Amino acid sequence: MTTNRVLRGAPVGFGLSAALALLAGCATGEVPEPPGDPALRVEWPAYGGDPGAQRYSPLEVISAANVDSLQPAWEWRTGESPVTNRSRGGRIDPFTFQATPIMLGDTLYLSTPFNRVVALDANSGRELWAFDPGAAKWGPIGGDYNGFVHRGVAVWSGVAERRVFMNSRWRLLALDAKSGRPIRSFGKDGEVDLTAGLRWPVERTDYGNTSPPVIWHNLVIVGNSVADWRSYDRDPPGDVQAFDVESGKPVWRFETVPRSGDPGSETWEDGANERVGHTNVWAPFTVDTARGLLYLPVSAPSNDWYGGRRKGDGLFAESIVCLDAATGKRVWHYQLVHHGLWDYDPPASPLLATIVVDGRSIDAVAMPGKTGFLYVFDRVTGRPVWPIEERPVPASDVPGERTAPTQPIPTRPGAFVRQGIGDSDLVDFTPELLAMARAAVRPYRMGPLFTPPSLQGTVLLPGWIGGAGWGGGAFDPASGLLYVKGSNKAILARIVPRGNADPALALDFRLDSTQSPEEPLRLSLPNNDGSGESETIPLVKPPYGTLTAFDLNRGSIRWQITLGDTPNVRFHPQLRSLNLPPLGVAGAPGPLVTKSGLVFLSGGGKVFYAIDGSTGEVKWSWPLEEAGYSNPMTYRTARGRQFIVLATGRGRDAVLRAFALPPGMK
Repeated sequence: MTTNRVLRGAPVGFGLSAALALLAGCATGEVPEPPGDPALRVEWPAYGGDPGAQRYSPLEVISAANVDSLQPAWEWRTGESPVTNRSRGGRIDPFTFQATPIMLGDTLYLSTPFNRVVALDANSGRELWAFDPGAAKWGPIGGDYNGFVHRGVAVWSGVAERRVFMNSRWRLLALDAKSGRPIRSFGKDGEVDLTAGLRWPVERTDYGNTSPPVIWHNLVIVGNSVADWRSYDRDPPGDVQAFDVESGKPVWRFETVPRSGDPGSETWEDGANERVGHTNVWAPFTVDTARGLLYLPVSAPSNDWYGGRRKGDGLFAESIVCLDAATGKRVWHYQLVHHGLWDYDPPASPLLATIVVDGRSIDAVAMPGKTGFLYVFDRVTGRPVWPIEERPVPASDVPGERTAPTQPIPTRPGAFVRQGIGDSDLVDFTPELLAMARAAVRPYRMGPLFTPPSLQGTVLLPGWIGGAGWGGGAFDPASGLLYVKGSNKAILARIVPRGNADPALALDFRLDSTQSPEEPLRLSLPNNDGSGESETIPLVKPPYGTLTAFDLNRGSIRWQITLGDTPNVRFHPQLRSLNLPPLGVAGAPGPLVTKSGLVFLSGGGKVFYAIDGSTGEVKWSWPLEEAGYSNPMTYRTARGRQFIVLATGRGRDAVLRAFALPPGMK
């Protein structure tokens, strides 16, 4: 059962969920007309706050002057726990709660890890209805080791109705926003099969979705996700598809891997474009609503780590692609990584911003990368705002592999995380730890950014979560500052012969999967408590997580702070006596910024922060019971109260937490 709790002395309420409904879902009520003054309401109508994903709110009720009084207001629990499906792979787990709700008309709409769609009263967190599409019924998503995850929904507002759109696995669902019931006139009985029009038949359980659709006029536009490591001939392609919001009929399709003879196909050698899939858009899209331009952060082709079966740069993989939102026709593109081998695909929504550079106003699109670079383009022409240079990078010596000779390197702004790894990056809290770290990396290859995976094993920094993660950035249009959470977390990319590996790998070589790529890059330290147990710490030195403020008008970094802490390092029995520097926390979630100049985020840790956007000073923090692994959002209801909401935890500990000033305080 899911529950909600109104905090600070208010009565406790409970909402009945649809957690056990596997196919048809279950509505628990209808959205009422909210009380209060609608003129006071400030909504959060899209996953990124607006179609351009600025993650900015014009609210300033909560400010630096009163944020120290911010406190929990209510909470809502998903109530989800692992389920057993013996015919479909055994135990199926919900992963971390990563959703960012949408707020419209004093109602929050969100998705849960198990793909349920839920409507909550924005004032109290009371559950209004819930719908379960039965995503777990079909077993685990192919190649998904972590469990189910979903980050949000999209809402279309018509003249007389609102529809909530949810992309659950291979299905696009349309629900009535008032009741949560499927709209039977959409597609077939309220849903569309996203695999129906693909260029070749696919195994539907390998086809998934984690980010919400985007709405533009009468279109609902969706991408998809496929497990990175899978690579077999004609695995699921990454087509972007647009459907009519009312009928569900297909309107257009953009194929991210071009067919032979189409523009871009010349970048795929030996007919690879006719058999290679993925190259999907798993991160959210953004839309320039005035111009009708759609921006896609296109991910890597299969397989992430070995490209011997897909020689060439491989357009439109690992690129920003701009489409005409009405037709799906390509307007421009820019490839951020050629022939990717590092899982450095663009991880988040491209962010739209208007900036002033050398006295000239530019409508820009900014993409924080896993590489640790911020890529900034004129969003109309696709030209870089500051030069991006093609620079030589190390070559691969893996049999059958052929790396690109150069990679695009932005000249401005500077990198926001460490790039590449050497001796100076190893943990050096004590001489003994530094010696242990040197011994641990001695068998492996280290080098600059874009040093390729190898049979020897290559230490990569940044690792596969970035750099920037899927949380992306937040932009303050008044100051021109863009805020990006960064991580300094290394992984080991060791390539091994395929052998008798999973048949889902049609490769001669693959990433070593006998252990986590992070495991070899952690040092095991005994607890010295007589138990014989050990704890591990990162092999690289802190900070493990940062928050960076970019001045987009100047193309420079205004400030950077270490964000968060890593308690298992700071309080390790062997390290507790040391005066350790700020450690930071690695993690993918991003920030929210408000007109009052406050930046809110957890960054993936167990503390929620409010930070002065002009200086980087922490103005408020709140300890969380579980890690906050989502992007926060904010709104003001018709009753005039501003809330800030963050999803935390996983499984039965997954909680949506709302914070507000005490009632009546301004």
